[in-house]
Amino acid sequence: MKSRLFCLASLSAFHLLAQTEAPQRSLQSEIPVLDEVVVTGSRSETPAFETPAAVEQFSQERLEHRLVRTVPEALKSVAGVAVQKTSNGQGSPIIRGFTGYRTLAMIDGIRYNHSAYRDGPNEYFSLIDAQALDRLELVQGPGSVLYGSDAVGGALNLFTRSADYMGETEGQFFRHGSLFGRWHSSEQSWMSRADYDFGVGQKWGLHLGGTWKDFGDVIAAELGEQPFTGYTQRSYDARFDARLDDNWSLTLAHQALWQDDSWRTHATIYGVSFAGSDIGSDLRRVTDYRRSLSYARLRGEDLEGPIKSAQLTLSYQTLDEQQDRLRSNRVNELASMDIGTLGLDAQFTNDLLGGTLTWGADYYRDEVDTARTDDGAPRIQGPVGDDASYELLGAYADLEPPLGTHGTTLFLGGRYTFARADVGRYEDPITGQAASLSDSWHNVVGSLRLMQDLDQDGTWKLFGGISQAFRAPNLGDLSRLGASRSDEIESAATGLKPECFTNFELGIKHRGEKVRISATAFHTLLNDYITSTPTGRVIDGQRQVTKQNSSNGHVQGAHGEIEWDIAQHWTLFSGLSWTAGEADTFSGNDIRREPLSRIPPLTGFYGLRWTSTNGKLWAELSGTTAARADKLNTADQQDTQRIPPNGTPGYTLVNLRLSYQATEDITLHAGLDNLLNDAYRVHGSGSNEPGFGATLGVKVRF
Repeated sequence: MKSRLFCLASLSAFHLLAQTEAPQRSLQSEIPVLDEVVVTGSRSETPAFETPAAVEQFSQERLEHRLVRTVPEALKSVAGVAVQKTSNGQGSPIIRGFTGYRTLAMIDGIRYNHSAYRDGPNEYFSLIDAQALDRLELVQGPGSVLYGSDAVGGALNLFTRSADYMGETEGQFFRHGSLFGRWHSSEQSWMSRADYDFGVGQKWGLHLGGTWKDFGDVIAAELGEQPFTGYTQRSYDARFDARLDDNWSLTLAHQALWQDDSWRTHATIYGVSFAGSDIGSDLRRVTDYRRSLSYARLRGEDLEGPIKSAQLTLSYQTLDEQQDRLRSNRVNELASMDIGTLGLDAQFTNDLLGGTLTWGADYYRDEVDTARTDDGAPRIQGPVGDDASYELLGAYADLEPPLGTHGTTLFLGGRYTFARADVGRYEDPITGQAASLSDSWHNVVGSLRLMQDLDQDGTWKLFGGISQAFRAPNLGDLSRLGASRSDEIESAATGLKPECFTNFELGIKHRGEKVRISATAFHTLLNDYITSTPTGRVIDGQRQVTKQNSSNGHVQGAHGEIEWDIAQHWTLFSGLSWTAGEADTFSGNDIRREPLSRIPPLTGFYGLRWTSTNGKLWAELSGTTAARADKLNTADQQDTQRIPPNGTPGYTLVNLRLSYQATEDITLHAGLDNLLNDAYRVHGSGSNEPGFGATLGVKVRF
């Protein structure tokens, strides 16, 4: 409580100080803009409607309207996406059946995934501050041609806030800012955010921001308060943008985040059983995280000569993980992992064949140090191998020329990637002694897609094509040592090959005066799929597993969304998502086909939105209905702390959201969540979501 009062007092003082001589500025519309550009699917500023893919965009205003808590939770109402949460402080989107290291996140176009990502859901998407974002874009489907390894299920690009100095009057000094607060009853949480921008219009701008989040234990329907589901998080971000001349601009940015006391509660004795799920045996399982990103970017636009635009980026990221596990036998495991990632990216565009050629190269290198002690006794390695490095070097090209004069556009791309892993020390799973490894891989992928106008006005578009994706084995595959599912311990693996994916897709888009439609069907082939395979050994009461390229299979599905302005001020919207898939499973010498792990169930989204004539009042009643998730493979059935014996029960979630622009500078938000007080968790999650509760938010601009 003291920290909350201190935070509120600090924000209030900041507000009063900033009000002095602060000029008035008009409030931008909080209605999302239809024609926002998308850069994730093409690496160029292309309208989302012109992109041959399923694209979802979230503006800053849209995130605030829905009082979004974390980056993964922003995606939970997107058709084709489910959000698994191993714990309340962790979240991982499942996109077209893929999650963990088969989905790629980027921050301002900089690769966020690192080489210690795990198979299955992980916590790292939750270590990005959603309140520091200007917008986010999700492009579903393979993105390996443009972004390299890991972009299998989809690519999520997160764009940070800036001072937007180009929108200000030229030569005039400006300064303005905002304060944002959010409270939620059944999360027992408080979030606050402060932003301040200043600079000289058309010349330069500096953005400063900070966020404080304090989450208490979640109160779930039927289960009550779930112990040790709360945590704290704080972050800050700074970004300087300057116009060097008529064509070139410079960006310098830094952001940092701390997350403390994030428990994996389901693995401990404090877990709460749901629909027959088991409770863990650990006495404590908690992790602290520290991460940062710094980058410098030089960008040129409308250049003379063959190169029309250029972008050069130098970045450095850090991640510090501290794990504290007290097992049931009172052995205290302390593990740490420190990762430093250097990134270099060069991107260029040319006019070619009446269209745009985007090409470039990128390089990322992880330096990884890990450690672990058991009751003070040192082990050979931490969560992954110690004294390790991992490199990704790639070159790509993407051409988008029109074909004739009949509204047909070709999208043709390719990428070459070299990946290399070096591990100085890891624990050999057979001898238990220290060993080292070094391996490298080459890969070439391509993409061929078409988009066709179906009418003269270009309001209907048909798109489709074939796209390849791949994922090189990472340090988590090659050298992991630690707990995996409920009763598994994972050990190192060597001799792995890259996973390969081929995706076939067909979709349609419509943007009419009153109706907007997007629908997509896909079929993805899996080759040399890396899975956890039992070794037959038992270590400390847990089944030992290791990674192998042991599986081929497929995943297919369909998802679509529609918005219909049924009357003035009223919009009806709905979406549906279906995913299915299966792959080879090895049990001893037997091979059998089983469902892919954690496949989301059939899920529907629906709602009704109303906006007042003057746009100051906005209301939305929305619902989500998910069927029972009972397509379980052997590994899912053994993950008994997260997945109930007969699968995860279906649920219906109904929410009400309200936003009111009280004055030019004050917007009020309110919500009633889980109106039916349904007891539920998303398939594969380790704890239940909040029961019925209220959310209040306020944003003050100055």
